[in-house]
Amino acid sequence: MTPVNKRIVLAFGTRPEATKMAPVYAALAAQPGLTPLILSTGQQREMLDGALNVFGLTPDRDLNVMTDRQTLADLTGRIVPQAGRVLREMQADLVLVHGDTSTSFCVALSAFYEGIPVGHVEAGLRSGDLGEPFPEEANRRLTGVLSVLDFAPTAESRANLRREGKPEGGLFVTGQTAVDAVREVAGRVPLRPEWRARVERGQPLVTVTMHRRENQPMMREMAGALARVAGAHPEHHFIYPVHLSPAVQEAVRPVLEGVPNFELTTPLDYSEMAPLMAASVLLATDSGGLQEEGAALGVPVAVLRNVTERPEGLAAGVLKLAGNDPVQLEGVLNGLLDDPATLAAMAQAPNPYGDGHAARRIAQAVAWHFGLAERPEHWGD
Repeated sequence: MTPVNKRIVLAFGTRPEATKMAPVYAALAAQPGLTPLILSTGQQREMLDGALNVFGLTPDRDLNVMTDRQTLADLTGRIVPQAGRVLREMQADLVLVHGDTSTSFCVALSAFYEGIPVGHVEAGLRSGDLGEPFPEEANRRLTGVLSVLDFAPTAESRANLRREGKPEGGLFVTGQTAVDAVREVAGRVPLRPEWRARVERGQPLVTVTMHRRENQPMMREMAGALARVAGAHPEHHFIYPVHLSPAVQEAVRPVLEGVPNFELTTPLDYSEMAPLMAASVLLATDSGGLQEEGAALGVPVAVLRNVTERPEGLAAGVLKLAGNDPVQLEGVLNGLLDDPATLAAMAQAPNPYGDGHAARRIAQAVAWHFGLAERPEHWGD
């Protein structure tokens, strides 16, 4: 009898997708009867390649769709037809997409057109506002319409999917694969020597990221607020890996480049970003994934957004909304940095996003889908 060998295509195109899907690739490779393959769209070329290198992964196929100052419509128009053709050529039995990127929705749509079932990793996150984050909130909702397997990181995410009418049989609470990834990398890769020297001298580090589309209209003013916070805390060293988007570069560099304790870097490989986050006393970010990574590392997070699709962190006390109004943002960050007791309490808050075994549960659920394993238990049950 010929052994079962199901071809599972993991499709992604950005650095956050790559880091969160890398543990899933490894878990699928260890699951009998499954062969994982990687389809890269190259949505974020430079940052994606660095993340893949950290985990020793190479795409089996690469659409290489990135262009300078690409619009969402142009990106969609390139990914959908190319992905459909390549998925046929890869003979995919199942396609796994991640989260809320344009790659995720476009590849899910292509797979749907080709009659290939879709599994959605990090399913069920909702902000409740299609404009924040944009276009991510729409991308994840649209992807959820097309998926037959939904891997929710938390019980609250599963509840969102239930309210939307998703069939119970395809829902799995797995924990967040970001927890798997960040703990593994931060535990084996050292901090840059120059940053380690600052920590050893007693200079606290603050990591900053800011790039979201909905923040770009006021990003210059937000950068000004960050500059004033840094000026009020000269004993801290602020490190901001600036997104490669020209809109972000043009907004923040003229404001922050002259601030003595504000270090602007090019985007960091995950091997540098993970230990930097772990060594920081605070993360100030409008990223989604960094909210979970901060919680997993026991680092307080100030969220530079008005809403978050990760409310579990707010409830647990590891996240605090700072908003994108410059005055409010400045007040929240100053309040946190001036209050060591609050930072310590946030750092000690329980991690609500997973136990480091999400990828194993996802691989087992995929095997179960094909009749190759028992159905996994939900995380937290």
